Amino acid sequence: MNISAQAQLDAAVRQDTDATTGHLEQLFSRLFLGLVYPQIWEDPVVDLAALQISPDDNLVCIASGSCNMMSYLTAGPASVTAVDLSPAHVALGRLKLAAAQNLPDHAALYQFFGRADMASNMRLYDRYLRHSLDDQSRAFWEGGSPFRRRLSLFQKGFYQYGLLGRFLGAVHLVARLGRVDFSRLLAARTQTEQQAFFDTEIAPLFDMWLVKKLAGFRASLFGLGIPPAQYDKLAADGGGDVLPVLRERVRKLTCDFPIRENYFAWQAFARCYDPSPDAALPPYLQPQNFEALRSYANRGRIVNQSLTDHLATAPDGSKQGYVLLDAQDWMNDAQLNALWREITRTASPGARVIFRTGGTADILPGRVAPALLGRWSYDDEASKDGSARDRSAIYGAFHLYHFEG
Repeated sequence: MNISAQAQLDAAVRQDTDATTGHLEQLFSRLFLGLVYPQIWEDPVVDLAALQISPDDNLVCIASGSCNMMSYLTAGPASVTAVDLSPAHVALGRLKLAAAQNLPDHAALYQFFGRADMASNMRLYDRYLRHSLDDQSRAFWEGGSPFRRRLSLFQKGFYQYGLLGRFLGAVHLVARLGRVDFSRLLAARTQTEQQAFFDTEIAPLFDMWLVKKLAGFRASLFGLGIPPAQYDKLAADGGGDVLPVLRERVRKLTCDFPIRENYFAWQAFARCYDPSPDAALPPYLQPQNFEALRSYANRGRIVNQSLTDHLATAPDGSKQGYVLLDAQDWMNDAQLNALWREITRTASPGARVIFRTGGTADILPGRVAPALLGRWSYDDEASKDGSARDRSAIYGAFHLYHFEG
């Protein structure tokens, strides 16, 4: 066990709460030592619109599955530094950076991370990627059981693994118990058909006794990367019941965007990307972005640190963009203020901070000290627009702040 990584995860997740919650938080932090997100569940297209990346921008983000870092690089910033407390996520991000710089063409990149289910991916790794990885990342991907390298996940369907992939597998099992076949949804030609499928096939699943029972457990959403503190915020939006909140989020994922344009829906309902030639993909996997990604991939890096600790090493006024994902939902007031002190110190005038929240409300007012938050302005219009356009549909809201100096 990586003691340092475990200590950092415990510090990030643990709140000053009751003993039962403390035990759940400890379990959650243990799970984050391994791979949680094979794909990130924040829409990078929304992020790119909000960040308005320029060639002089230095960005810092939380890595998760690193689809965000890779997609930001296609816009040609000066640098993108991704941080993550999970050693598995760090290894995944470094593998993606190595692939962008060393695989021979877009077809190989798409095969490895778009299909992620072909035996020849092992040959691509051995020929092009193995020797370009740092020792720690190489040891991660070549480790595993005595009979199988972790890398073999990329020949079996990578997106079906990790904590999120297995959670979605459990969702599909429940759907089969309810005799729901998602292939009809994936073949829908109109959003009217998608809405009809949700109403007749998916919505009734939320009335199943098993689903109601499971949703009542605070550990039930660990597979989505939702710790107890964030579960409570979700439940608060449902008047204390998380089930209606989950139902609405699934409805948005199913109905609010054309199914052919929403790769998050494909990941949820097919556990892969749409294999069609003109399928929706994350920006870093889109063929028209390949040359830009290859050109700028050397401007990306990923480190095994908390965001606050990383920013503490950065010079004053050195950052122009911050991507916090939903990490603030995990934090107590002391952690929030420590983070925002470093963000405010390192921000240049006009810098942007974007983040998501499990609930719909902005969690910063009343918690972050006015002397800090008062130097930032909240962009209400852009936040509402980002919330509406985020195809992942898992979060309550998207938020954008500008640094006034």
